[in-house]
Amino acid sequence: MFKNKWWTVFASVIALIVANGVINVFAVGVFIKPISQQLGFGRGTISTAIAAANWCTALAVPFIGRMIDRWGVRAVLLPAITLFAITVAARAFLTQSVVLLLIIFGLSGITGSGQSTTGYSKQIAMRFDTQRGLALGIALAGIGLGTAIVPQLCNILLAIFGWRMGFVGVGVLTFFLAFVPVFIFFRDPEPHASQTQARAKTTAEVPGLTFSEAVRTWQLWAMVLIFFFSTVAINGSLIHVVAMLTDRGISVKLATAALSFSGLALIGGRLISGYLMDKIFAPYIGMFFMLGSIIGMGILGLGVRGTGPVLGTILMGMGMGAEVDMLAFLIGAYFGLRSFGAIHGFVYAGILFANGVGAGILGWCFQWTRSYNTGLIAFEILLVISFVLFATLGSYRFPARRKQAATTVAPAAAR
Repeated sequence: MFKNKWWTVFASVIALIVANGVINVFAVGVFIKPISQQLGFGRGTISTAIAAANWCTALAVPFIGRMIDRWGVRAVLLPAITLFAITVAARAFLTQSVVLLLIIFGLSGITGSGQSTTGYSKQIAMRFDTQRGLALGIALAGIGLGTAIVPQLCNILLAIFGWRMGFVGVGVLTFFLAFVPVFIFFRDPEPHASQTQARAKTTAEVPGLTFSEAVRTWQLWAMVLIFFFSTVAINGSLIHVVAMLTDRGISVKLATAALSFSGLALIGGRLISGYLMDKIFAPYIGMFFMLGSIIGMGILGLGVRGTGPVLGTILMGMGMGAEVDMLAFLIGAYFGLRSFGAIHGFVYAGILFANGVGAGILGWCFQWTRSYNTGLIAFEILLVISFVLFATLGSYRFPARRKQAATTVAPAAAR
């Protein structure tokens, strides 16, 4: 029963609805204002706690990856999901202590590293070969569903039970949506088969740069800056969008709807960018989505009311959705597959750190000036820089094999 490998994709979609980023970034955004009002924390202080959670995740993900390699996906994810759900529910016990705030959020970041995309991506990669890209794209769309659905559920919990029991409800939701499908549908391959595959991969001639060679290229550092700056700006803004819009007199219902629409746009951005990158030069696609994010940020920064902020968050959500898929594609095209994991992990850690930086910048901007405007202007500048950096990447070093015969660009041309 459930032997079809597509059940793994189904389980991943459901589990990633309550992925670490969804819970520790977008779900928390709904609770920022009531926590601030009841406990007296400034929004900058709460944003620092969100940053701490993301930074702890960034530090813990490499260790989770090693544990998964050693003990298997299911064996690591099940206890990690349980601990993550407990630490999320533990936010119900927050007091006016800043230390307790940072500890609880930090612990949720550490335990939430198991509820990142690492384990789910590996499980699918082990089960799929020729359809791996499609399977990963569908599975990771679960994060977009979570960004659309979870804030709405949080708003309902907040209205009925208050923020304390709301966090308990989010913890329970996290446990059932992630633990149950992983428990039922995830199975690690037989050890002997896994070891045989690993040996085959290590002995194969894999084209690409080593990590040490990659860090000496302009393209890698350009990508680090592109994805760091864009994540600081886009995710940092979306974390505060509910509080930002209700400050302008927009209803909580419309504000959370705007955040949810950004989640749906994330799915669209992921699917559209993935389809187009096989047909069009990827940096052009990146510039297109970055331009949309620049326009969306401008709409928020200008203080547009009515349905305008919904459009702004949709445009930024599409940009955010294109990020992870585009990162993987660009690494393969510019650095090959030889050190893909190490290079991807290096850049992705920067994305995780950027989540916290963006939230902190905008939160402290409001706490010091009682306005988000200065922070939004700074974020607009970061997006423009990212747009320009996309244009500097140059030709692929390792284009798709089916195109190699038709291209005359030498590897040196991209350097």
